[in-house]
Amino acid sequence: MRVQQIRDQKGRLVGTISNGPNRQQNARDARGRFLGSYDPHTNVTRNAAGRAIGTGNSLASLIR
Repeated sequence: MRVQQIRDQKGRLVGTISNGPNRQQNARDARGRFLGSYDPHTNVTRNAAGRAIGTGNSLASLIR
């Protein structure tokens, strides 16, 4: 599993995006809480509640 770390301007970790099964990507905050996922087969990004928040990969917008 490949993990991409997202850092702020001061170098602090704010979240991660990792590859899951079937090329699905998952976003987590710095504490490891699940924020949402992107499924490339459906081209839909969903938040932690399972609601679609947009088409295409919008995972970075979930990490604050």
